[in-house]
Amino acid sequence: MITLITYQAGFGQLSFSPFCVKAMWLLQAADVEWKRDDCNDPRKYPKAKLPAIKDNGQIIGDSHSIQAHLESKGADFWGRADPAARAMGHALIRMAEEHIYFHILLDRWGNEKIWPIIREEYFAAIPALLRRPITGAIRKSTLKGMHAQGLGRFTPEERLRRIEPDLQAIHHVLGDDPFLLGDEPRLPDYSVAAMLGAIIASPLPTGLSERVANDPKLADYAKRVADRMAP
Repeated sequence: MITLITYQAGFGQLSFSPFCVKAMWLLQAADVEWKRDDCNDPRKYPKAKLPAIKDNGQIIGDSHSIQAHLESKGADFWGRADPAARAMGHALIRMAEEHIYFHILLDRWGNEKIWPIIREEYFAAIPALLRRPITGAIRKSTLKGMHAQGLGRFTPEERLRRIEPDLQAIHHVLGDDPFLLGDEPRLPDYSVAAMLGAIIASPLPTGLSERVANDPKLADYAKRVADRMAP
């Protein structure tokens, strides 16, 4: 039995973190027995991040490493996808995880109306008297990192224009298919749909959440993957 260490469910999603949702879908697709163990303190896990899994006493952190571990045990997340489709899928994963994700982060942590909701939902385990100073320091560090990364220097309107080509790319790759690589969900769907689902699940509307939620093709696609891969 594999144990998935994950952030808790929230905002209508299996987890606050789209990477934890991706890990759940990987475990589902791998057809292994697993259970979840919710955790709100990732510091003792590899890279001080979640998700992580425990498998026969071994702890594997990061969704990509979890993928590689499951593949080493025989999981196939690509099906009959040819090399060109796999290359496209790899590029989509990188786009989702290295660009789209940071828009989600800034929508949640950088928005002054949404941040209080995030503080109370994400960090409910911290005693109330300590919650504001502790989370304030975490938020300051997170936003400083986003400024260094670059995306934190843009206004919400600028970020919306910046992410639009990504959303159009997903549109184009989907075409008339239900999933990115055809009739069945594959590895790229686990990343891309998890990110789109997290965008739609914003605790308050933002320009980005409304852009995706009001796009029938993207919203239906995200729900289709979530329904198919539900634990």
